[in-house]
Amino acid sequence: MKYKSIFISDLHLGTKYSQADKFLEFIKENEAENLYLVGDIIDGWAIKQKFRWKQSHSDVIQKILRSARKGTNVYYVTGNHDEFLRSFLPLLLGDNLNVVNDFDYLAMNGKRYFVTHGDIFDTMTISKRWLTLFGDMGYNFLLNFNPIINFIRKKMGIRRYWSLAGELKNNLRNSLHFIEDYENISTQYVKHTGYDGVICGHIHKADIKTIDGIAYMNTGDWVESCSALVETLDGEWEILKML
Repeated sequence: MKYKSIFISDLHLGTKYSQADKFLEFIKENEAENLYLVGDIIDGWAIKQKFRWKQSHSDVIQKILRSARKGTNVYYVTGNHDEFLRSFLPLLLGDNLNVVNDFDYLAMNGKRYFVTHGDIFDTMTISKRWLTLFGDMGYNFLLNFNPIINFIRKKMGIRRYWSLAGELKNNLRNSLHFIEDYENISTQYVKHTGYDGVICGHIHKADIKTIDGIAYMNTGDWVESCSALVETLDGEWEILKML
């Protein structure tokens, strides 16, 4: 399929849980004039702890660079896991690959969106970095059980993918009102800075909604949900999933 723009985030290359193969399938089947990489594409935190770089991870980088050479406008927005890039910003790699902290996006509907990874809206990431790192380790540990659980579910005739790590993470965050706070903080920020909406990632929960008159769109992730936000050639917004 051909789109005006594709937005993806949280690929976490360099970790064993990155579904880089799924992303390669997606990018082969879908193309766009603009490709936005909305943070945490390369996981610098994980690489510091244990280097896990598969051939598919290199293939993703090569595919992105090849797309830029062929004329796709590629925009890389840094996130908290690839914050090591922030000290070098802004970067222009070739004619079509830009790396910055955030972007303005003017959509076909005439509205202006603030494109950011979203860690600036996460009060836990800002004020309790140690807790965020600890939680990230626990989340990665629980991801080990997902293949076993889904193997058993398939044997029982249940085909739909289910994630223990994702379920516990969402339940914990919901109990702490994390997601609601994140959404409200992000939309209030863009409202007071003159934007019509925000496009972000970070919390691994794809969504399109309107909050207090402001468009909130989250790209999801490529660890569990394998989702992307797209703007169609007709100016519509959709979430695509590979699972």
